[in-house]
Amino acid sequence: MLKAQGRRGEVASELHSDVPDRFQQGMQLWALPRDGPRRELKIEELWPHKGYLVLKFEGIGSISDAETLVGCELQVPARERSKLEPGWAYVSDLVGCAVFHGEHEIGQVRDVQFGAGEAPLLIVKAGSNEYEIPYAEAYLKSTELEHKKIYMILPEGMLELNAPLTAEEKEQQKVSNKKVSC
Repeated sequence: MLKAQGRRGEVASELHSDVPDRFQQGMQLWALPRDGPRRELKIEELWPHKGYLVLKFEGIGSISDAETLVGCELQVPARERSKLEPGWAYVSDLVGCAVFHGEHEIGQVRDVQFGAGEAPLLIVKAGSNEYEIPYAEAYLKSTELEHKKIYMILPEGMLELNAPLTAEEKEQQKVSNKKVSC
């Protein structure tokens, strides 16, 4: 959920669903914060507004109540999920999957982010490193969600592009920044 909207506890939400009219009055949902326990909510009212879906939940009656939901991901309970076509996956099914480049394991999906391009980004944790890998059909070889595995064929150099800077690269960056600011 993006922001509090209105004075009665409403929140503006960005939709990541291809199912028309997915959300309905009276529907139960899970709100998952980035850190902390999930929370069950029931939709009291909903309406579209400026490209977002505004949701009013039972028991959320003020701006400060609504602000506790900002940043939460809304999920439909598993029993109410629509069956997806082959090649499609729910975000919650991707989190925790091991990501492989060929047969080499890169790391585990920690999160999925939207809005950085056409394809969502898998945030993959590999030891102390973290990679942003587009979950794009062009790179996807196969998925075994029942075994929590994603197999990809990545372009050469993609992992090095968003790898953490080495100590030498950080020092070069400091020197370059000093030259620019003079």
